[in-house]
Amino acid sequence: MEAARELTPRVGVSAACRAMALPRATYYRRLAVETAATESDDGSNPSEVSEADENLVGKADPRPPRRSPRALKEPEEQKVLAVLHSERFVDRSPGQVYATLLDEGSYLCSERTMYRILEKHQEVKERRNQRKHPTYTKPELLATGPNEVWSWDITKLRGPVKWTYFYLYVILDIFSRYVVGWMVATRETAALAKQVKNLGWKRALVIDGASVNEGFLKAARNIEGLDILPTMGANVYDILKRDTLVITKAGIEALEARLK
Repeated sequence: MEAARELTPRVGVSAACRAMALPRATYYRRLAVETAATESDDGSNPSEVSEADENLVGKADPRPPRRSPRALKEPEEQKVLAVLHSERFVDRSPGQVYATLLDEGSYLCSERTMYRILEKHQEVKERRNQRKHPTYTKPELLATGPNEVWSWDITKLRGPVKWTYFYLYVILDIFSRYVVGWMVATRETAALAKQVKNLGWKRALVIDGASVNEGFLKAARNIEGLDILPTMGANVYDILKRDTLVITKAGIEALEARLK
C-alpha cells in the first residue's frame, strides 16, 4: 500500500496498483478509511482502524480532481501557446496548426489539448460577428370602450363536396366581446365588399399571420381601400396611411412569436 502510494504521483493510480499487484478498489478503500480516520476527533492511528470504520468507504470529503501525470507541464504549455501565437499560425485554427506541424514532422500535443490550453487562457470564443437582437416590447392593444379595437378571425369550414371549403369571417369588439360582423364566404368579392361597407371601413389595413389567407386575399383584391398584409409585410408607414387597423388572431400570435 505504501509503495503504491509513493508511485501514484509519478505514474498514476492505475499504473501503480498494476505494478504492485494491488486492486484499485482495495487502494481506494484503504485510502478512504485512513482519510476518514485522520479527520476524526479521536486521533486514532490509521493502522489501528477497526472493522467498523470500513463503513466509511466512499464517504470521505470530496477532493479536487487530480492532475493527470501525462498532462503538459507549464513550460510545455507555454511552448504550445508561443506556437499558436506566432505570426505564422495566429490566424489559423488548432486543427490547421496540428495538421501543418504533423506534415513537417513536429508534434507538440493533440488538437484537443491545444483547445484546452487556449480555453485555460480564455482565448477560445465565438469569432464570427453575431447579430445581437434588441429587446422588443410585445405589442398591446388596449380598449377602454366599445368600437375602439376590433379583432377578426377566419375559420375554415368543410364544404358539401370533398376539397371544397367555406370561410367563416367573425369580427369581434375587444372591449364588449360583441360580434360586430360575420359572414361565410368562398371567393365572393361582392358579398365581402358589402360587409366591409356596412362596417364603415373606408381605408382599412388587415394584418394577418405569417401568411395571408388565400381565399380572403382573392375576395378582397378588388375592393378599394382594403389592403391585406402578412405580419412580416406590415410597417408603420402602411398603418399610418389607414383609418382602420384590423389584426387577426393569427396576426397577434405571429407578432408575439416574432418579438420573443
